[in-house]
Amino acid sequence: MSDSDDDDGVPTLSAHTLAALREFYDETGTGAARGATPSGRFAVGAVEEDWRMSQFWYSDETASQLAEEVVREAGEGGRIACVSAPSVYQKLKQGVVDGSDRVSAVVLEYDRRFAAYGDEFIFYDYNEPLSFSADVAPRSFDVVLADPPYLSEECLSKVAKTIEYLSKGKVLLCTGAIMENLAKELLGLNMCSFLPKHNRNLSNEFRCFVNYPSRLLSC
Repeated sequence: MSDSDDDDGVPTLSAHTLAALREFYDETGTGAARGATPSGRFAVGAVEEDWRMSQFWYSDETASQLAEEVVREAGEGGRIACVSAPSVYQKLKQGVVDGSDRVSAVVLEYDRRFAAYGDEFIFYDYNEPLSFSADVAPRSFDVVLADPPYLSEECLSKVAKTIEYLSKGKVLLCTGAIMENLAKELLGLNMCSFLPKHNRNLSNEFRCFVNYPSRLLSC
């Protein structure tokens, strides 16, 4: 899949992606503004991983387990923010995780292809970690799940500011094991035993970090 760039250097929907989305909506009789089928499920899979934008998505098993974890921790009527973690967001929208219909979720992404998900998409550039519109209130999410796009102190430090702004308290961070000390220093997170896996084999060891006890992630 190839993306084109607008004048500001922000990715836009390619002609191929637009055609795929248009075909999907024509077949289901739904509107692109919401990107949902009559049953309420989103066009999961219409937007695919783009490694050129540092998108390395979780395996189906890992995405499911992380989605189950945030649903459990958010609780009835809870709100979930998926920061640079679109594969978990899409898993929540599939409706295959128990209780996912009792929570709400948004996806924060730099990739504007995710605008297909309507008002649950929030444009996000980690270089401007607190640049949100007025309708994104501070401390408004029960669980914040974040997967910084780069393994660097600079990136995690900026994403940490975003997490602190959004979170009511519970944080689930997925990043390289080498970021353990910084995750502890910035956000008070502890490493879990659970090993997240990706669709692609990455050279860096990835781990999950949380600031609460988790049976599902063994921490």
